[in-house]
Amino acid sequence: MHLYPIDGAVHCVDDRATAWSARDATWSMVIAAVDPNPGKAEALKRWGRAYWQAIHPFNLDGGYINFMMDDEVHGRVQTTYGENYERLLKVKARYDPANLFRVNQNIRVAAEETSIMFQPAV
Repeated sequence: MHLYPIDGAVHCVDDRATAWSARDATWSMVIAAVDPNPGKAEALKRWGRAYWQAIHPFNLDGGYINFMMDDEVHGRVQTTYGENYERLLKVKARYDPANLFRVNQNIRVAAEETSIMFQPAV
Protein backbone atom coordinates (compact mmCIF):
# COMPACT_ATOMS: atom_id res chain seq x y z
CA MET A 1 0.00 0.00 0.00
CA HIS A 2 1.34 3.39 -0.98
CA LEU A 3 0.60 6.56 0.97
CA TYR A 4 0.96 9.93 -0.70
CA PRO A 5 0.79 13.15 1.32
CA ILE A 6 -1.75 15.73 0.26
CA ASP A 7 -0.38 19.00 1.49
CA GLY A 8 0.83 22.43 0.51
CA ALA A 9 -1.09 24.45 -2.07
CA VAL A 10 -3.81 21.79 -2.37
CA HIS A 11 -5.32 23.09 0.86
CA CYS A 12 -5.25 26.71 -0.34
CA VAL A 13 -7.69 26.08 -3.22
CA ASP A 14 -11.44 26.20 -2.66
CA ASP A 15 -13.22 22.82 -2.99
CA ARG A 16 -15.42 24.19 -5.79
CA ALA A 17 -12.56 25.72 -7.82
CA THR A 18 -11.78 22.41 -9.55
CA ALA A 19 -13.51 19.05 -9.99
CA TRP A 20 -11.54 17.40 -7.18
CA SER A 21 -13.17 18.17 -3.86
CA ALA A 22 -11.18 16.18 -1.29
CA ARG A 23 -8.98 19.10 -0.33
CA ASP A 24 -9.42 18.43 3.37
CA ALA A 25 -7.69 15.04 3.02
CA THR A 26 -4.12 14.76 4.26
CA TRP A 27 -3.17 11.42 2.68
CA SER A 28 -4.02 9.52 -0.49
CA MET A 29 -3.71 5.77 -0.58
CA VAL A 30 -3.11 3.28 -3.37
CA ILE A 31 -3.48 -0.45 -2.82
CA ALA A 32 -1.61 -2.42 -5.46
CA ALA A 33 -1.63 -6.19 -5.83
CA VAL A 34 0.78 -7.20 -8.61
CA ASP A 35 2.17 -10.52 -9.78
CA PRO A 36 3.58 -11.56 -13.18
CA ASN A 37 1.41 -14.70 -13.08
CA PRO A 38 -2.03 -13.86 -14.59
CA GLY A 39 -3.46 -16.90 -12.82
CA LYS A 40 -3.19 -15.03 -9.53
CA ALA A 41 -5.20 -12.01 -10.73
CA GLU A 42 -8.53 -12.94 -9.09
CA ALA A 43 -6.90 -13.80 -5.76
CA LEU A 44 -4.98 -10.55 -5.81
CA LYS A 45 -8.12 -8.59 -6.64
CA ARG A 46 -9.95 -10.22 -3.71
CA TRP A 47 -7.01 -9.43 -1.42
CA GLY A 48 -6.91 -5.78 -2.55
CA ARG A 49 -10.65 -5.33 -2.11
CA ALA A 50 -10.58 -6.98 1.34
CA TYR A 51 -7.71 -4.66 2.34
CA TRP A 52 -9.72 -1.64 1.17
CA GLN A 53 -12.85 -2.83 3.02
CA ALA A 54 -10.85 -3.23 6.24
CA ILE A 55 -9.45 0.30 6.20
CA HIS A 56 -12.34 2.13 4.51
CA PRO A 57 -14.09 2.99 7.80
CA PHE A 58 -11.08 5.21 8.56
CA ASN A 59 -11.10 6.98 5.16
CA LEU A 60 -13.03 9.87 3.70
CA ASP A 61 -15.85 8.71 1.43
CA GLY A 62 -14.34 9.95 -1.82
CA GLY A 63 -10.95 9.32 -3.30
CA TYR A 64 -8.55 10.36 -6.01
CA ILE A 65 -10.39 9.37 -9.16
CA ASN A 66 -7.27 8.43 -11.16
CA PHE A 67 -6.33 5.79 -8.58
CA MET A 68 -9.61 3.90 -9.07
CA MET A 69 -9.94 0.82 -11.24
CA ASP A 70 -12.47 0.98 -14.04
CA ASP A 71 -14.63 -1.77 -12.51
CA GLU A 72 -15.06 0.05 -9.19
CA VAL A 73 -15.74 3.55 -10.41
CA HIS A 74 -19.46 3.39 -11.15
CA GLY A 75 -20.60 3.65 -7.53
CA ARG A 76 -17.87 5.98 -6.32
CA VAL A 77 -17.69 8.77 -8.90
CA GLN A 78 -20.44 10.88 -7.37
CA THR A 79 -19.05 10.48 -3.86
CA THR A 80 -15.56 11.35 -5.05
CA TYR A 81 -16.61 14.60 -6.72
CA GLY A 82 -18.86 15.52 -3.79
CA GLU A 83 -20.67 18.84 -4.16
CA ASN A 84 -19.01 19.32 -7.56
CA TYR A 85 -20.78 16.33 -9.12
CA GLU A 86 -23.96 18.17 -10.17
CA ARG A 87 -21.90 20.89 -11.86
CA LEU A 88 -19.81 18.25 -13.65
CA LEU A 89 -22.97 16.52 -14.90
CA LYS A 90 -24.00 19.80 -16.54
CA VAL A 91 -20.56 20.27 -18.10
CA LYS A 92 -20.60 16.68 -19.37
CA ALA A 93 -24.10 17.07 -20.88
CA ARG A 94 -23.10 20.30 -22.62
CA TYR A 95 -19.62 19.46 -23.92
CA ASP A 96 -19.75 15.66 -24.26
CA PRO A 97 -23.38 14.69 -24.89
CA ALA A 98 -22.31 11.70 -27.05
CA ASN A 99 -20.14 10.39 -24.17
CA LEU A 100 -16.95 10.31 -26.25
CA PHE A 101 -14.83 10.65 -23.10
CA ARG A 102 -16.10 7.55 -21.31
CA VAL A 103 -13.16 5.39 -20.28
CA ASN A 104 -12.61 4.41 -16.64
CA GLN A 105 -13.56 7.36 -14.44
CA ASN A 106 -16.60 8.41 -16.45
CA ILE A 107 -19.26 10.85 -15.36
CA ARG A 108 -22.34 9.23 -16.84
CA VAL A 109 -24.94 11.61 -18.16
CA ALA A 110 -28.45 10.25 -17.64
CA ALA A 111 -30.28 9.51 -20.89
CA GLU A 112 -33.26 11.59 -19.76
CA GLU A 113 -30.99 14.62 -19.29
CA THR A 114 -29.65 14.50 -22.84
CA SER A 115 -32.14 12.30 -24.72
CA ILE A 116 -29.17 10.41 -26.18
CA MET A 117 -28.58 6.71 -25.80
CA PHE A 118 -24.92 5.94 -25.20
CA GLN A 119 -22.99 3.04 -26.62
CA PRO A 120 -20.61 1.17 -24.32
CA ALA A 121 -16.89 1.82 -24.74
CA VAL A 122 -15.15 -0.60 -27.07
